[in-house]
Amino acid sequence: MEIIVQFLDLPETVAEMVTENEDGTHTIFLNSKMTCEKQRKAYLHALDHIERDDFRSGLTAQEIEANEEIQIQKAIPH
Repeated sequence: MEIIVQFLDLPETVAEMVTENEDGTHTIFLNSKMTCEKQRKAYLHALDHIERDDFRSGLTAQEIEANEEIQIQKAIPH
């Protein structure tokens, strides 16, 4: 698996973006305005999406994130 990482000046509300490239590689765009720790967390978050192959799920980015939040909430003991 090849992953390209680029740092861009993204809006403050965007930590990262991920694209699947035509050659099967992925590019993770990290917000260059964030701290190194936040960039690390954003990178790991993006890597999770790549490893789960979310690009082929048929869901929108918003649906994927909502499902992820539901799974996190289910994992928290109540």
